[in-house]
Amino acid sequence: MSAKGRPEREYRSAQRKGDPLSIVDNRKAYHDYFIEEKFEAGLALEGWEVKAIRAGRAQLKEAYVIVKDGQIKLIGAHITPLSTASTHVHPDPTRTRALLLHKSEISRLVGQVERAGYTLVPLNLHYSKGRVKLDVGLAKGKKQYDKRATIKEREWAREAQRLIRNRTGSARTRGAA
Repeated sequence: MSAKGRPEREYRSAQRKGDPLSIVDNRKAYHDYFIEEKFEAGLALEGWEVKAIRAGRAQLKEAYVIVKDGQIKLIGAHITPLSTASTHVHPDPTRTRALLLHKSEISRLVGQVERAGYTLVPLNLHYSKGRVKLDVGLAKGKKQYDKRATIKEREWAREAQRLIRNRTGSARTRGAA
């Protein structure tokens, strides 16, 4: 079994195709922000962090992305070290990690964040071609009424699906009788 309890075979096939295999999603980001654009960034990780991520011990819940000295950093992401980690390495679960992007992407993000009032949010930690990557969203904050409207739309869509399912289900039972 691989991360998140998936069979190893499924992990390898997704890895071969180059499809991203999700490790952790930050669902709260979609609730709190309008995501305008997504960027895939590499992460500068230590060996014990990669092992812990493969074991599914990563959290993005309270993480955020900042621009500091022309670099983009991930702060607050929690990677719980394995108990079998090396004895000479003292792991820090919430250390600041550098994100690896092209220089043109970094300058574009810096401009958007500083001038246009956007913020950077970590969205998804995943594997891409065997490497751990992070989707970073260029986002604007939602107001409280926007959040309520989103919840209302989601509930209405769920209710509509339920009504359609019940209508087609009752038609099947009448035809069978």
